[in-house]
Amino acid sequence: MILDTSGWSGDGDFTTRLLAVLETFEEVAAVRVEDAPASSSGANYQFLANEVFVTFATTPRRVRRWRGLPLTRVVHEPRLTLAGLEARLAAAEGVGAPDYSDEGMLQYLRAARIVQPHQTRGYKLVELVRVYEVRSRPAGSIDSTPLSRHD
Repeated sequence: MILDTSGWSGDGDFTTRLLAVLETFEEVAAVRVEDAPASSSGANYQFLANEVFVTFATTPRRVRRWRGLPLTRVVHEPRLTLAGLEARLAAAEGVGAPDYSDEGMLQYLRAARIVQPHQTRGYKLVELVRVYEVRSRPAGSIDSTPLSRHD
């Protein structure tokens, strides 16, 4: 798996845990993490927003284009879908089911109260993580080649 963290500050325990789980999935080809512009902090709270972009590995499959012509096209099908990723993450220890999901995004919202040893009140840490799918190739990309006698 290719991991790109150049746009991420490294903040967020849940994001770190999510990335560790994603690294164990062989169907995930690449992951890019970025800080979202919604991150902010104040006197009693810190709001972290991270965006995770996932690219799934694909499996090429040859299909015939027309019955009369000896041409095929190669269709690259993803080995995992966002719905399948949701089910696998829900079963993963330390991640669980997302708080919101639709056909294009998974969203996790985690909150914790952080009290340092030298503080009396502490602060509230809210972490928002959104997971999006990025397609590596256009759906139905075509590689036209003549059929051999063995196809």
